[in-house]
Amino acid sequence: MGKKKHDTPLLDQLESGPWPSFITGLKRLADDNDMMVDLLGQLEHSYKTRKGYWKGGTASVIGYGGGVIPRFSEVADMFPESAEFHTLRIMPAPAMHYTSDILRKFCDIWEKYGSGLIALHGQTGDVMLQGCTTENMQPCFDEFNELGFDMGGAGPSVRTGMSCVGHARCEHSCYDTARAHRQLLNAFIDDLHRPALPYKFKFKFSGCGNDCMNSVQRSDMAVIGTWRDDIEVNQEEVRKFVAAKGRQYVNENVVMRCPTQCLSLNEDDTLAVDNANCVRCMHCINVMTKALSPGKERGATILVGGKRTLKIGDLLGTVLVPFMKLETPEDYDALQELAGNMIDFWAENALEHERMGEMIERIGLGNFLEGLGLEVDPDMVAHPRANPYVRLDAWEEEVAKWNARQAAAT
Repeated sequence: MGKKKHDTPLLDQLESGPWPSFITGLKRLADDNDMMVDLLGQLEHSYKTRKGYWKGGTASVIGYGGGVIPRFSEVADMFPESAEFHTLRIMPAPAMHYTSDILRKFCDIWEKYGSGLIALHGQTGDVMLQGCTTENMQPCFDEFNELGFDMGGAGPSVRTGMSCVGHARCEHSCYDTARAHRQLLNAFIDDLHRPALPYKFKFKFSGCGNDCMNSVQRSDMAVIGTWRDDIEVNQEEVRKFVAAKGRQYVNENVVMRCPTQCLSLNEDDTLAVDNANCVRCMHCINVMTKALSPGKERGATILVGGKRTLKIGDLLGTVLVPFMKLETPEDYDALQELAGNMIDFWAENALEHERMGEMIERIGLGNFLEGLGLEVDPDMVAHPRANPYVRLDAWEEEVAKWNARQAAAT
């Protein structure tokens, strides 16, 4: 018979509303796990006193500097079964591909060594195994490692990457997200397992401008699929779409919602696209999936410096490389080299507890580009100019230089 459950009147109230409650799940786990019984007791105690009682510390598995989030209870005398409630971060496969058999094995191992509480997935992308004792960490990880899974990142390190499903199931994907994800994470695995950087560094890989990984907002290096030729248009499918939905629907939901007004519906129910003004937002392609698709010359845009609030508020990624082909092994090696140069420069020049975007904000994008040996490009825009006064001195000479660089690149 398990441990007697604590009275939890405050937690019970969280189950009384119209929405599903996490408390219900915790109570179900507590039926067979004494650790969860005391976890609920401690949580109720925190609600009563309006104070948290978890503290950090040091806990890891052999050979790894990170990957475990240590949690020790300050009220362990009251709730001894949850005195230690560590979280193990396990890296998922690129694009989060699992078989049902693997997921069942995950659950079996975690029920054997931990609380049974799993989060799929954390903000960084890891499988979060929440609630493990120090004693059980090593045997638990050993069994996950035998399945082919590795420990995720924690602390001031390269963190676990995230990638969308990409080529595996999405027709919009402009490069192989899983390949890029795997190559970069393998290349920087030492920086992931042995924290020695100013703060955390995140890779995220999205196959198209829909950015299903929210990489612009959440990653220090975002790789977003794009194309640099014209949108592919199947006019016969356009006509079928117009016939099914009506011209008014197409005008209101496709044409008028284009952010740069580069679409127009012709009299014969075909679609005209002003590709020079297209910003690859994906809206028209998402609505008219059979009729429109990304262009044939596909690759990725590299952005740098996205993050949530820390020292200077939220930052969206700034364009670093407007377009990079990602087709051949050499292309992916070039992406890896760029990532390595970025991490090295950041490691040498960032302040302690300073993310990539905050360092760039402090030293200036020009100095960052000079450190990486990259040419300045007009597409490297963090936000539109607020000052309408632009100097035109030597403008023609600069345009000539720009055209010459573009000609040399192509």
